[in-house]
Amino acid sequence: MDDAAPQDDAPPADDLVHPDRPRRFTGVLAALDRPLALGFITTLGVLGALLLGSALSSISTILVYIVLSMFLAVALDPIVRRLERRRVKRGGAIAIVFGGFALLFVAFLVWVLPPVIAQIAEFVDAIPETIAGIPQTEWFATLGADTQAAIVVGLGQLADWISSPATIAALGGGVLAVGVAFIGGISASFIVVALTLYFLASLSSIKGAFYALAPARNRVRLADLTERITDSVGSALIGSVILAAMNAGVVFVLHLVIRLPFPALMAVIAFVVTLIPLFGSVIFLVIGTGVALFTSPTQAVIFAVAYLVYIQLESYVVSPRVMNRAISIPAALVLIGAMVGGALMGVIGVLVALPVMASILLIIREVVVPKQDLKL
Repeated sequence: MDDAAPQDDAPPADDLVHPDRPRRFTGVLAALDRPLALGFITTLGVLGALLLGSALSSISTILVYIVLSMFLAVALDPIVRRLERRRVKRGGAIAIVFGGFALLFVAFLVWVLPPVIAQIAEFVDAIPETIAGIPQTEWFATLGADTQAAIVVGLGQLADWISSPATIAALGGGVLAVGVAFIGGISASFIVVALTLYFLASLSSIKGAFYALAPARNRVRLADLTERITDSVGSALIGSVILAAMNAGVVFVLHLVIRLPFPALMAVIAFVVTLIPLFGSVIFLVIGTGVALFTSPTQAVIFAVAYLVYIQLESYVVSPRVMNRAISIPAALVLIGAMVGGALMGVIGVLVALPVMASILLIIREVVVPKQDLKL
């Protein structure tokens, strides 16, 4: 009769010979059997994680520059490839694109920035006079006596707060901080431009090196998915900037037509605010109408109605044409992405949030969901 096959869970032969000897453990059980060594290794792991976090925190600004430059390179790549299809060499196409953006930047510095700075000063100077003149306006006279008294008290407290030394010191510090940030932004822009040029010139090589990391059988699918993601990212970024620029132009024209003050300043604010996807136009509708209300309720209503009409045209006519290659994203995810991006990277994070969410959704739809469908 054949011997029975040995059982996997049979105790070691040494334990059968010496049953009173302590049993030796392996793996996790061995580590738990030595608490001092386990505590030492755990402490080393925690210290390593803290050092890594501190290192990443110290180079966070550089990481932001790199991420922003990569996104800009991906956004500009479709324009460069379009020029390449017209028999322009890649180096020449990159020079044309950056030359065009340099001209736009110079035009901004010459024709937009000076009136914006002047209107900021006018806006700050007009705040006390505007607050003092509210009780003499027509719309204030239509309010009830109790409401008028509450508004007068609130305006008095606001005037006291503005004229207090602490507020003046805080505003002075804020202006100084803005000046320092402006100077830092100029130096950072040169770094971002240099990195963007490098990434844009070597984008094909970077993609090729990324594809080589995958197994040969998956490279074709990885290349297709990557190209779709980069096309979607480029379309989303360029589309967001185009829509924000159109919003700024509409706001500027409306302020000139309706004769509202600070047209250049409000146009720049509209450009920054409407970079927020989906909700930016609605946010600026509230801001612009509120500022116009201090001039005249009639002008504020006209502005609100005209800008609301433009929002509808943008949502149903302009945006589908501009963002035709971007991936559709649920509104809730857009809002969540904008809030997370704004908390992490400010305005840049808000701008980058939409293409990042689009890329994540595309990966989930093309990779994760098909794998789950194969599981029964």
